[in-house]
Amino acid sequence: MGILSHIGRIFYGVAIAATGLLTIYYRDFPYYFIPPHHVWLNDHVAAIYLSGALLFVAGACIVWGKRLAPVCLSLAAALVLIFCFYFIPYELSTSAVYMHYGAWENAAKELALAGGALVVAGRKIGRVLFALAIISFGLDHYVYAHEATGYMPTWIGYQLFWIYFTGTCLLGSGIAILLKIRVRLFAALLGTMILIWVIILHIPKVIASPVSVDGGEAVSALIALAYCGIALALAGNERTQRSNP
Repeated sequence: MGILSHIGRIFYGVAIAATGLLTIYYRDFPYYFIPPHHVWLNDHVAAIYLSGALLFVAGACIVWGKRLAPVCLSLAAALVLIFCFYFIPYELSTSAVYMHYGAWENAAKELALAGGALVVAGRKIGRVLFALAIISFGLDHYVYAHEATGYMPTWIGYQLFWIYFTGTCLLGSGIAILLKIRVRLFAALLGTMILIWVIILHIPKVIASPVSVDGGEAVSALIALAYCGIALALAGNERTQRSNP
């Protein structure tokens, strides 16, 4: 396993493990994990604690490379099941704005993390799921460009330009990864770009609001770290596959 795969796996595992700890600490699921208004689950704190503990154990196993394939495949299966049998029915039958593109953003995050688990496990379908999610995020930057500028630090000038630039990078890299066009290069560039986001966007926001009500900023930072890890793992896997045809 190459150095990029190793670093990517650790980033992804740390993100999953830390998300589990936040789930336990706030006694609630991360905002992207399941659809909103899950009142029927809020009364079952044991289910929340159990989910948090399982996420922490899964992340720890991924970081240390213990029972990697079964852990990653189990995590991916759980995330895909939530996507198929919770997010999709919720959006189609409950959400009043299911036709709005942005209404599916959290579902796409779920799918991206599932793809990431499969990438770490060395399964090719993970590349497809992750690429589709990245393409979706790229389109988000075009559709909601003006709204997204509010998330950027005030010291960054020409904010709208950088939103469109980022969307173009996401869209281009996602398409390249999906179509297997220089996957190693585009995945490595994608991972590097997202790591820069973590450093200049997410970490300052976490520091500014470390004890926010639901830990949303910390969760967003961990999601970005996970995406960075997935992209780097994908780049490393591609190198390993080329070295061992």
